[in-house]
Amino acid sequence: FSGADLVDGSCAHPTIPGRVSPLLPANHVTMTKGTGLVHTAPAHGMEDYSVASHHQLPTDCLVDESGHFTEAAGPELKNKNVLEEGNEAVIQMLQAAGSLLKEEKYVHSYPYDWRTKKPMIIRASKQWFVNTADVKAAAQDVLKKVKVIPTSAVNRMLEMLDRRTFWCISRQRCWGVP
Repeated sequence: FSGADLVDGSCAHPTIPGRVSPLLPANHVTMTKGTGLVHTAPAHGMEDYSVASHHQLPTDCLVDESGHFTEAAGPELKNKNVLEEGNEAVIQMLQAAGSLLKEEKYVHSYPYDWRTKKPMIIRASKQWFVNTADVKAAAQDVLKKVKVIPTSAVNRMLEMLDRRTFWCISRQRCWGVP
């Protein structure tokens, strides 16, 4: 059957009783990249986040900063590392629920940390934002005090700062990471 037949459909969560998830179209899901039906984890990838944002879905992050399931993931998964014993726990939960159709080893294309050579987990984190007008004004004031060579470049930079539509100051990155 066609994917269009599933529009406005939903499915029951395999391990959380009473939780229903909508079936949603996504441009990044194609017949050449898998089955055409995939789970969406809005807190763990840009494409999933975009789909969730478009459909006003919550961005629940069930993984903490150290890569372990949080309490919100349920008592069976709490404190388990998602890439280690957490995977096995999920498989056991699916088997117990009668929801595991097939299990096979799959090498996932995680991004890897260049120092530890271990896979990294993409996860949403809290952000803090400041008044963009204040940041823009402060940046422009500071730039006016900087000696720029050639001096004609100052106006170009001030104009660029003025055209910025958003500002986010982030201290999440680990310094030294490319």
